[in-house]
Amino acid sequence: MNYLRVADLGADGLKNALDLSIRAKSNPDEFGSALTGQEVGLFYMKPSTRTRVSTEVAVSQLGGRPMTLRNEEVGLGKREAPADVARTLDRYLDILALRVFEHEHLDIIGAHAKAPVINLLSDLEHPCQALADVQTMSEARPLAGSVLTFIGDGNNVCHSLMVAAAMLDVEVRVAAPEGYEPLPEYVELASQYSSVTVTPDVNAAVEGSDFVYTDVWASMGQEDEAAARRRLFEGYRVDEELFGRANDTAVFLHCLPAHRGEEVTDGVADHSRSRIFDQAENRMHSFKGVLLHLTQ
Repeated sequence: MNYLRVADLGADGLKNALDLSIRAKSNPDEFGSALTGQEVGLFYMKPSTRTRVSTEVAVSQLGGRPMTLRNEEVGLGKREAPADVARTLDRYLDILALRVFEHEHLDIIGAHAKAPVINLLSDLEHPCQALADVQTMSEARPLAGSVLTFIGDGNNVCHSLMVAAAMLDVEVRVAAPEGYEPLPEYVELASQYSSVTVTPDVNAAVEGSDFVYTDVWASMGQEDEAAARRRLFEGYRVDEELFGRANDTAVFLHCLPAHRGEEVTDGVADHSRSRIFDQAENRMHSFKGVLLHLTQ
């Protein structure tokens, strides 16, 4: 089984992975030998801080051996075809996790490798981040019946988050400028599980929310669009006034890195109800949850 999209797990699988993530955090010794003798490849086409450190530590703490691979060595899609990379690495590794640009590469590798393949980030989804997000949300309040508002670009983070949250009976609202909404297929998928609203009206979307989430306005690979995006997204900055429209107990979330002063102010990022560094920590625990679920 692979974890390339949140939907790959299904609602029951997501709940199981979340439960394993929570248990791994509350009792680190419970699964300390779960991956003993297993080799886990961690491949990076993009720079990373949280993903690289959290995954390497997670594998080590589960008793496995992490092996980091950089694209300068592999040349995925240029020096060597993704299918050939998959067939080769499959002979060496028990699990393969990749951080790529094109999601298509993950689909090809997943189709040609017998070992479980995990998406550490692609242009379409960020499913490991979504699991850490819902874990962090669950620490603040019960998920079922709560309201999550995502503000900004309907990007890969938004896609995975809205599906994961909806699968756990969270109402999802997305406030995005016209032309930057999440892909319709993700809205349709999430709507099969819970109420989903996509609107350009950021104030209405935040009103009464339990969780307010944002991400950078321009992701890696979109640097040439950064100036134009700043102008378009100016009204979507999460500042103290906007955050104040949410519930009095609302929690602020951000997958990091944050461009402080752009999509979020210091006052919100450092707010007493900001949980952004809990999210960062939970990347490690939730990756354990994914590994444990896929290898059970």
